[in-house]
Amino acid sequence: MKFKNRNDAGLQLAIRLSWLKGEKTIILAIPRGGVVVADVIAKSLNTILDVVVPRKLGTPYNPELAIGAVMHDNSSYINEYVINALRIEPDFIRAETKLQLKEIQRRLIIFRGNSDYDLKDKVVILVDDGVATGATMISAILWIKKQKPKLIILAIPVAPNEIIRKLNEMVDRTVVLYTPKEFSAVGEFYEDFTQINDEEVVNMIKKYKL
Repeated sequence: MKFKNRNDAGLQLAIRLSWLKGEKTIILAIPRGGVVVADVIAKSLNTILDVVVPRKLGTPYNPELAIGAVMHDNSSYINEYVINALRIEPDFIRAETKLQLKEIQRRLIIFRGNSDYDLKDKVVILVDDGVATGATMISAILWIKKQKPKLIILAIPVAPNEIIRKLNEMVDRTVVLYTPKEFSAVGEFYEDFTQINDEEVVNMIKKYKL
């Protein structure tokens, strides 16, 4: 199974989420690609779109391999198994966390300014264009839970089945379109997986009044 592009994935998710029309919801998208998917859903549900910015913590030799992820308030999810297996030093984790926090702040200022989040008693729909290791998604979910929302609904086009099982235990409901048996990267499940730039994200989210 392949999606034509992120808009196609968003349309398919919007159909599965149509029961939420009329509910007091807010969509939190993970930039950058997740914003494209979420924009389609937000239009369909006639609801608010905002962004949340977890950042993956990579390893010294492979930035794409996650040892965890961090949020803007310095809360984090750390995969102790990977850290122990690769013997990652605490100094590296501290340095990588500092680097990613700097990028988080840069993106937050560009995408949403300095405004606070108000998620209490809201139905939160967390969206990305796909999940691979699950580190950034776990980090985001843990942070959202601290904001005391009414419900957390995870909406993603594609993710490995074992990751979905783990995420299912953390949220109230999961909507996932495809859980392939073999998984190497999110992009392999899209015909068009063009990279999204900051300007495109800003243009999409500025239409929504928070």
